[in-house]
Amino acid sequence: MSVDGIGTEQGGGGADEPGWDVDPDDEPGVAVIAAVGRQIKAWREAAGMRAGAFGAAIGYGEDLVYKVEGGRRIPRPEFLDRADDVLGAGGKIAAMKRDVAEVRYPKKIRDLAKLEARAVELVAYHNHNVNGLLQTEAHMRALFASWLPAYTLDEMDRMVAARLARHSIFDRDPLPSLSFVQEEVTLRRPVGGTMAWRRQLERLLEIGQMRNVVSQVMPTHHEEHPGTGGLIEVLKFPDGSAVGRSEGAFAGRPVSDPKQLRILELRCGMIRAQALSPRESRAFIEQVLGET
Repeated sequence: MSVDGIGTEQGGGGADEPGWDVDPDDEPGVAVIAAVGRQIKAWREAAGMRAGAFGAAIGYGEDLVYKVEGGRRIPRPEFLDRADDVLGAGGKIAAMKRDVAEVRYPKKIRDLAKLEARAVELVAYHNHNVNGLLQTEAHMRALFASWLPAYTLDEMDRMVAARLARHSIFDRDPLPSLSFVQEEVTLRRPVGGTMAWRRQLERLLEIGQMRNVVSQVMPTHHEEHPGTGGLIEVLKFPDGSAVGRSEGAFAGRPVSDPKQLRILELRCGMIRAQALSPRESRAFIEQVLGET
């Protein structure tokens, strides 16, 4: 299933509320979507089309057209492509896909993605779930489906799309240095069922072979463990600055003060030293895969 799918078709010929809701607290996102909506409305009115006729022409409901034009709904790429074609905009409406793409994900995810896009080094320890950068789409969906209160399919699509977009970190040039330590329990829980879980383990093995990636496993049977405070992530940037966060330090807030970062780096260093080596970790994941 594409993360940009258009949803369930209605009997009346329009799609059932395709798109994403606008977060009212996301001021930059609200401004962008409002501007896009005004442009679409201006093109529609210039073409002499009523909202209902326009919606029918592009395969969407009239109500959705009003929501998009009013800046209350984030249009999906297909909406903009079809609108451009029907209104004869010559690519001007379709070109707004780039602006929409930058704000269609939750703000905190956008902020994280921007940091990851700048980072030259990432060190991460996760103890509850497989790190989001390492997850397959099926694994993501299974995780989100288990959370309570339950998400709508639309909300799930949006979160999956946002997480998948962050995977571009593996395609950057020059390649950043990436180090992951996964708690053993995250490799033992078959989230999504056997086949989805096998694919997730295979994905971990694939990423572990990348020359810029170090992947390790922290065994459960370990008397001393500096990672009991929860996940830790540290990102370092070209100018020498850095930012980090940990569930067990500084109230979980991102920190950039050198003294606070030193604490997180100290914990990460100890975790990496006590974890299995990359070669041992690969053998461990292969063993788990063979048992699955």
